[in-house]
Amino acid sequence: MLFNSYAFIFAFLPIVGIGYFWLARRATNLALVWLLLSSMLFYGWWSWSYLGLIVASFVANYLFAIFLAQHRSLILLSFGVGLNLAVLGWFKYANFTADNLNVLFDLGINLAPIVLPLAISFHTFQQIAYLVDVKRGVEPEPNLLRYGLFVCFFPQLLAGPIVHHHEMLPQLKGWRQALRHEDLAVGVTIFLIGLAKKTLIADRMAAYASPMFDAAATGLPISLLDAWAGVLAYTLQIYFDFSGYSDMAIGLARMFGIRLPMNFNSPYKAASIIEFWRRWHITLSRFLRDYLYVPLGGNRHGGGRRYANLMVVMLLGGLWHGANWTFVVWGGLHGLYLALNHGWHRLSADWRVPGPSWPWRAMGWLLTFLCVMLAWVFFRAANFDTALNILTGMVAGEGRVVVTSSYLTVFKWLEPVLGAVQYSPQPLPYFDGREQVLWSLGFLAIALFLPNTQQWMADFQPVLDNVGTRTALPSWMRWRPRPIWAVLMVVLGCAGIIAAMQPSEFIYWQF
Repeated sequence: MLFNSYAFIFAFLPIVGIGYFWLARRATNLALVWLLLSSMLFYGWWSWSYLGLIVASFVANYLFAIFLAQHRSLILLSFGVGLNLAVLGWFKYANFTADNLNVLFDLGINLAPIVLPLAISFHTFQQIAYLVDVKRGVEPEPNLLRYGLFVCFFPQLLAGPIVHHHEMLPQLKGWRQALRHEDLAVGVTIFLIGLAKKTLIADRMAAYASPMFDAAATGLPISLLDAWAGVLAYTLQIYFDFSGYSDMAIGLARMFGIRLPMNFNSPYKAASIIEFWRRWHITLSRFLRDYLYVPLGGNRHGGGRRYANLMVVMLLGGLWHGANWTFVVWGGLHGLYLALNHGWHRLSADWRVPGPSWPWRAMGWLLTFLCVMLAWVFFRAANFDTALNILTGMVAGEGRVVVTSSYLTVFKWLEPVLGAVQYSPQPLPYFDGREQVLWSLGFLAIALFLPNTQQWMADFQPVLDNVGTRTALPSWMRWRPRPIWAVLMVVLGCAGIIAAMQPSEFIYWQF
């Protein structure tokens, strides 16, 4: 069930909310049971056949954590983590592994296509972190109902944030079951903002990005304008798609009195790759740092080891996103970016380079943004041939600098760099001209210059940790439960709901 579907907005959410608050006035456990069963219904809506898998997963990890707490054994921990990874590996990487073994060794392995269960990557990482912390001395959760809800709570079940147990379980133990109007107002507002990001911005950008990527996948030549406009469109699509999902998850949880951790903090404002990863998918970055990078040695064994650890972590992070070598290349590019960024910081310290002025920060932002755009090509492309076709167009390879009359003058200025510019009397096949440029620049300006949702709502603590959300906004920009904001949210919500007549999946739901 999609957050942006009418079935969810007009049926599932109201029924779950009314049922929960009605039961909460009578018995806490009944309300928790209702919410867990509702989360199971939400998950099973996609495929009932895999509902048993997620139930078996959280029950097995709950029991194993209690047993692990009695022994604190590294061998037991390795077994538990290995079992979780084995299940993840089978569903997500079995076909990928078999295909690569067949190519390398001609083994003739023939596996039937395995359907990837929704959310398996997210709830697996969440539970691995829980087991590791139990081994380190954290007391396991004694209540199966609360633990099940920690894993399966529907707002964050399918695409995160990857919630740490110390963030969620204490809230479930001391839950305010009574309906609080502030929670409802804050939650609905954040949800509607996220819905608008998804349906009004991300889906519009998808209409510009998908034709170019689909054409590239068939081998059709991609010209310079087609390539750059399409990649920029996807860069904005994934930004607002994931930002919209993160807002909707935070808003939904807040309606029930639960605060989720911040997962998205205006990453395109970053002036370095290090800063980008502190802002993009924050909870995944935190997991990779605390449960992979630090155990590998982090930066404790010299610069060379640090750069190797960064590369390993980002390669595995890329593979986590999908069983495709393009994701590995995407992760490898970001690993290389991070290593170069850390190396530059070290050289800057050795050379006592002064702190960056605004021109240097602007150059850092531009370089970061271009590097992120380049990496998104591999993230979105179905295979290497598609990615290379697009990259060839982006660098004007094979004489593909083809422009329409509207842009001929501008590109004539660049002729010494780009080579001969070809004139096309017809519109370019995958570039929608001035309209696409205006929408793209407008949405990019929103990402770069407007406060994010958490900054607008910061006075009401929309997320668990408000670090990074505090900003000096004028009072008229700060959200308040007042009529003017209510009217604006109604207008925005209606526009988002109308645009959701044909809902599309969130990009991160495929992981």
